[in-house]
Amino acid sequence: MSILKSLKLATAQPVRPSNDPVERARNKVIAALSEQKAMAEAKLAGQNYAPTHVVWRKNDEGQRVQVETPKRLRAGWFVDASGQIFFALKYAAKPIEFAKDKNAIAVGELSALPAILDTLTEAVRAGELDAQLAAAAAERGHMLRKAR
Repeated sequence: MSILKSLKLATAQPVRPSNDPVERARNKVIAALSEQKAMAEAKLAGQNYAPTHVVWRKNDEGQRVQVETPKRLRAGWFVDASGQIFFALKYAAKPIEFAKDKNAIAVGELSALPAILDTLTEAVRAGELDAQLAAAAAERGHMLRKAR
């Protein structure tokens, strides 16, 4: 008996990631919202949230090595002059307007922020912010073209 006959053979192809720019933008915003949620939950628990990522650096001998460094991450929430907490979402270095002249969500207390971020994540998955994300990306691309 052949050894290959003992295996279960099939015809298959790997799934390729989507080249759809709208889907890429949604995934990027969803990843950022999940990091914001983790940061908010850590702050509520009284802990420090310090995510890391792997980057390439040169060591003392001049060789390129992978090094794990802390990721720079800013909180998306802020406190205004009256002491109320708000959450603002940025994409392509531009604040996203949720409605006409409304660029932030009133949170109230920090303990309500994770639930608001979950709701916002579902809105992004449903495509409710696609027009705003596309406008921010287009404006950012226009700014970069002018600088050249």
